[in-house]
Amino acid sequence: MTGEPAAARWRQLALPFAHEPLFAAADLLAAASNAEALAWLAPTAAWPGNRLALWGPEGCGKTHLLHVWSARTGARLLSGAALPHEPARPDHPIAIDDAETGAERPLLHLLNAWAEAGQPVLLAARAAPARWPVGLPDLASRLRATTAVEIRPPEESLLRALLARLLSERQLAVPEPIQDWLLLRLPRTPAAIREAAARLDRAALVAGRRVTRAVAADVARGMTEPDARAAPAVGNHEDFAHSAFPASTTAPCLL
Repeated sequence: MTGEPAAARWRQLALPFAHEPLFAAADLLAAASNAEALAWLAPTAAWPGNRLALWGPEGCGKTHLLHVWSARTGARLLSGAALPHEPARPDHPIAIDDAETGAERPLLHLLNAWAEAGQPVLLAARAAPARWPVGLPDLASRLRATTAVEIRPPEESLLRALLARLLSERQLAVPEPIQDWLLLRLPRTPAAIREAAARLDRAALVAGRRVTRAVAADVARGMTEPDARAAPAVGNHEDFAHSAFPASTTAPCLL
């Protein structure tokens, strides 16, 4: 039995458990600005060529949307880097996250097979498919013909709701005034909000105490200093061109 305070012993035993994000439909933050993107996901049969691509920056909600769509349609969810060289039988819809990271030939084979079977394909990437640096002409042609919806940066209300939800997922009790103070000082991106929640969680765990204004200030300062902005967060994973449809469109960010 040591004579050190209990809080100190707790700090020594604290372990950084990985945070698993929630991707259920009930956890999707919806707002009026989200309506267009949600509308495009709903009528899968209306997608030209049975393909749709969602594109936008890291953390803007692409992965969440893929999970929700996959759960609703029974689609298989894959990452681009994990595409098989010989695709399975196209007897189900498929969703591909980080699709631009996939090898070109397996992606081409998959798109061809699913098109021939009339099965829908949902892609997600950081750039519109028409702008991917693709070497295979046939793949480039299919990507240019893929309907794509840009996910724009979220509005203030969505950033606020995202921070509150991430803190709740991590069981962090942070008073609203501290959340408001923090939001005024963080970069206006979902990725920054996710990183801030992860850093607050880690800081509270190490300190063995609740999140105070001082803790929030340390997190905000660490994320705005040049050397700290490149540090990865703990626990994080995130063309419209066809016939009668417009050449391009945008949709607000879904988180």
